Amino acid sequence: MFYRSATEDHAQRLRRARPVIAMACVAFAIGAIVGADHSSSSARALAESFVGAWTRGDYASMYSDIDASSQQATSLAEFSEVYRKALTTATATSMRVTGKARDAPGGLLAVPVRVRTRLFGTLALSFTMKTVGGGGEGTRIAWSTSLAFPGLRPGERLSRHTALPRRATLLARDGSVLAESPEAGPGDTQPAGLDRSSPLGELATAVLGTVGPVPAARRGELEAEGVPPTATVGVSGLERALDGELRGTPGGELLAGQRVLASVATHQARAVRTSISPAVQRAAVTALGGQLGGIVAMQPSTGQVLAVAGIGLDSLQPPGSTFKMVTVTGVLGARIANPRSVFPYATYATLDGVKLNNANGEECGGTLELAFAVSCNSVFAPLGVKLGAARLVATAERFGFNQPPGIAGAAESTLPPASQIQGELDLGSTAIGQGKVLASALQMATVAATIGEDGHRPAPTFTPAASPARAPAEISAAVARTVRHLMIGVVRFGTGTSAAIPGVTVAGKTGTAELKTACTPSAPSSSTGESGTGEPGAAGCQSANEPSNTDAWFAAFAPALHPRIVVGVLLVKDGAGGDTAAPVAREVLEAGLHSSH
Repeated sequence: MFYRSATEDHAQRLRRARPVIAMACVAFAIGAIVGADHSSSSARALAESFVGAWTRGDYASMYSDIDASSQQATSLAEFSEVYRKALTTATATSMRVTGKARDAPGGLLAVPVRVRTRLFGTLALSFTMKTVGGGGEGTRIAWSTSLAFPGLRPGERLSRHTALPRRATLLARDGSVLAESPEAGPGDTQPAGLDRSSPLGELATAVLGTVGPVPAARRGELEAEGVPPTATVGVSGLERALDGELRGTPGGELLAGQRVLASVATHQARAVRTSISPAVQRAAVTALGGQLGGIVAMQPSTGQVLAVAGIGLDSLQPPGSTFKMVTVTGVLGARIANPRSVFPYATYATLDGVKLNNANGEECGGTLELAFAVSCNSVFAPLGVKLGAARLVATAERFGFNQPPGIAGAAESTLPPASQIQGELDLGSTAIGQGKVLASALQMATVAATIGEDGHRPAPTFTPAASPARAPAEISAAVARTVRHLMIGVVRFGTGTSAAIPGVTVAGKTGTAELKTACTPSAPSSSTGESGTGEPGAAGCQSANEPSNTDAWFAAFAPALHPRIVVGVLLVKDGAGGDTAAPVAREVLEAGLHSSH
């Protein structure tokens, strides 16, 4: 019998086990590799998802992907603000992922992106981040503020240093200088400067407006455009309306900590030609004199503003009977009356049991044409009631009420929605430009211009155009022509005869807006100026006959059939529109008709 030694048995078992051990090692290695690949794949997918959500502004999804300790230290609101602030700093307008996540030194992942900015062009950068967790669903982004923007390294924050170039020169429509800044001197850090000068001196002040520090209301908007917080910008008038064109392009650096991510040079804007006529501007300022008020002159066919004096753009007052241009447009359009319709003569109209008186208790009535010419409240307040709040408000809005006027910094003229005009007295007062109606001289000039242009409402602008497209029709040409005919009567034989120009047909409408309640102590009545109204039953109310209690208005265009200039005039606390505002308007109309620019 043959016997094997123990040593031989052990060797033989070892030889048999080797293939099994080898196979087990291979299986373990394969498992480890597969597990590592799975973990790496999860991390890459997470990084790509995180950056993709950033390009969409989906900060809630991004927040859900960061590690728990970061979520405990930073709220979702704070997290979102970090990203919004970074995009504003970079002046970013759009972002997109440009490739897959890839390995980066130090066990990090990098996701390439392109960021388009207003100021620094298109930036090709990468988000570099670290993931933590056990793989799969447990993987998270190890977040810090260095992930606020691509291209940042650990510990870096995004910032920028920018400056504006010298502010551009403003030109009149004839090419002459309206305003300019001094040349930058050595060491100047803000060449835009506060000391703008004009060859017209004080005559140009009202239309030019002012420059100054960035207003709080515009800080976010301008920061997103790259304007430094210490910059000088347009605050009012032309400087505000054309601020974007005058500022030029900021220049400076986008910084990651101390490193420069991108830089751009300042670019000064070219001189900006405006629609302002020096001759009409001079006439408007001279006619206004030292009176508190506003004047706006426009070219009706284009909406180009020819002149601005005083508070013509930015102050709102009750427009009084100039608003009857709106009311009569609605009445004619609804066929409630026509120029030959006859109304009883009266000294007042009774609305909701309250007597709403004519100016100075005068008796008026007759045809609609005559009632419009003499601005008869006892006719127009009841007509407003018949028209109804919905149609009255809709008509006003077709003339531009309750809408931005189209010139930056100009005030929006308003009246309440129809649902808030309650009762006959409220509606009748609104129809004669009282109640809660508020308008600027610019708005009433626009109303007149719309009528003069056969119902086409021009968009006010300071920019001259070579051949501007005609504005869309807001009211029918037939109605507009009828209102124009009524406005010619105002100047020929009504309340606006002081605006008449020899040899020229002028169309206009006066307004005398009451500022304080005025009533009689003995009975529930509402005593008015030319188009004023008050509340019933209060003894000792100020009389509407007091000039200091009324704003004077006048809106007109000439020549009436083919208008070349339209003017809106507001004189605060200066009596009746026909007495004081109409002569002022005549001076400006004449200057516009005689001017070659």
